[in-house]
Amino acid sequence: MSFIKITGTGTGLPEKVLTNEDLSKMVDTSDEWITTRTGIKERRIADEKTATSDLCIKAAKKAIEKSGVDPKTLDVIIVATCTSDHPFPSTACLVQKGIGAVNSAAFDLSAACTGFIYGATVAHSLLEAKVFKKALVLGADVLT
Repeated sequence: MSFIKITGTGTGLPEKVLTNEDLSKMVDTSDEWITTRTGIKERRIADEKTATSDLCIKAAKKAIEKSGVDPKTLDVIIVATCTSDHPFPSTACLVQKGIGAVNSAAFDLSAACTGFIYGATVAHSLLEAKVFKKALVLGADVLT
């Protein structure tokens, strides 16, 4: 039996909001058409100055605060993204620095829309195998 649990969650969103109404002014669609087919009412748009790591750091800080975990006790950071800031260093390494997780391993995982699921599965496997005790998993992209 596994005793692994989620102790905190957080979000990091860009400021700019693009609503279905905004989209209907750009293309032939409507709020009703989009909402009934997707359930989406609005989406967030990252500007040129907002990197994936910026959103991850915001989300990580919120999750850490909710969990009460000291970032120095994190063992691994996994960032699931298709839009990493750079090929090297990984976005996870930038998050590691941004939250002060000086003792953690850090790596990116790229699996498109299912990235967070893969990241959570990898973290679960590492924790269950007792390779690590505390993991931070983030899923973020700045695709528009």
